[in-house]
Amino acid sequence: MKIRVVLADDQPLVRAGLRMVVAGTPDVDVVGEAGTGAQAVQLARQLSPDVVLMDIRMPGMDGIEATQMITTDAPAARVLILTTFDDDDNVHAALRAGASGFLVKDMALEDILSAVRVVAAGDALIAPSVTRRLIEEFAARPAPVPEPRELAGVTGREREVLIQVARGLSNAEIATKLHISPGTAKAHVASLLQKLDARDRVQLVIIAYDAGLASPSR
Repeated sequence: MKIRVVLADDQPLVRAGLRMVVAGTPDVDVVGEAGTGAQAVQLARQLSPDVVLMDIRMPGMDGIEATQMITTDAPAARVLILTTFDDDDNVHAALRAGASGFLVKDMALEDILSAVRVVAAGDALIAPSVTRRLIEEFAARPAPVPEPRELAGVTGREREVLIQVARGLSNAEIATKLHISPGTAKAHVASLLQKLDARDRVQLVIIAYDAGLASPSR
């Protein structure tokens, strides 16, 4: 089955470029285009896409508000944010709104297409430059106050795994770091997603920082 995508960007040229790349792929199909956040929400409700490629800065309803509404009203749709790295300061807010990933607009279109596949498969993806911005935002915030209630039922080993997830490590890297098998690391991550009611690894990172288990200086 094809991955159904909605393109949401107020720049027609950006949408056209993405549409051209998708047109040549057998597994991805653009089912709708939106020039505003409100239109993106409407299309997500009507078309039930697998992925919404969402610009942050759009007239009227911005991408963050639209992401919040889509993840609430059309939870099966995963939102992949397209950001202009030098301009957007809302990475953290969009992740809290339920975005499953962040990409920078100057990435190769083929890389954006690959990211759509990753997110549609249920994983999260953040471009390295955006990861740096996210860490900088956390560094600028006051030290978080731990909230143990958010981690109810999490074992000691799962806490260790959560810390490594917050540092951006893959399952294989976590396995090496904690001297466990990759399968065990994957199982711990799956358990954390279930216990903490997180959509993906991105939300696990947010939870780890908010609970005081991770900080940019650690």
